[in-house]
Amino acid sequence: MRKALWAVVLGTLVVGVGCHKETREDAKEKAQDTGEKVEEGAKDAAESAGDQAKKAGDKIENATDK
Repeated sequence: MRKALWAVVLGTLVVGVGCHKETREDAKEKAQDTGEKVEEGAKDAAESAGDQAKKAGDKIENATDK
């Protein structure tokens, strides 16, 4: 009975350590994915802002040409 109890305890510890490592790696991957998405979003926003500034500049230029 005692050996069976120790086997259950050790098995639980091994599974717990494995799950912790897996959870940590999963969290790391999610953080990297989120970082990449934020970076892509920032680039898109910068491009959009640049496009909008160019359009505004063109409108001002056209208005002052008349």
